[in-house]
Amino acid sequence: MELREYINKSVLCWLATVGEDMTPNVSPKEIFTLVDDYTLLIANIASPISERNVIANAKVCVSLIDVFEQRGFKLKGTAEVIDTNSDKGEQYLKSIREIANESYPVKNIFVIHIESKSKIMAPSYFLFPDTTPDSQIKNALTRYQVANYQHKR
Repeated sequence: MELREYINKSVLCWLATVGEDMTPNVSPKEIFTLVDDYTLLIANIASPISERNVIANAKVCVSLIDVFEQRGFKLKGTAEVIDTNSDKGEQYLKSIREIANESYPVKNIFVIHIESKSKIMAPSYFLFPDTTPDSQIKNALTRYQVANYQHKR
């Protein structure tokens, strides 16, 4: 299970931040991409609380999972807010635009400097030894009444 694989399979990631007053915030993010093993880009489309929190406290956690397999990654590190008009921001915006066209209004970019990553998975994998990604997919498709889902490997 590789991080890049789950970045590509995940529809959303969740960015956890903490504000200056120590109030936690978790916010779903739709547009994200991995630059390298240590750098994740997340488009800030409509996240003023996440932006304010990152500026106040750079420590963040990002989780992403394949919702059908119920496996993925948790990333911890520090974040910075990069203006899309800066040199670095323009470069990062090109990477974002490879997965999201101009219709997404990218205010700025959260650059996550990954310090640690760990695999995460649903408790079923530990509780029931016969659990496999395929069995999780089958169960999820039935439970959530999803028709015509094509799992990509």
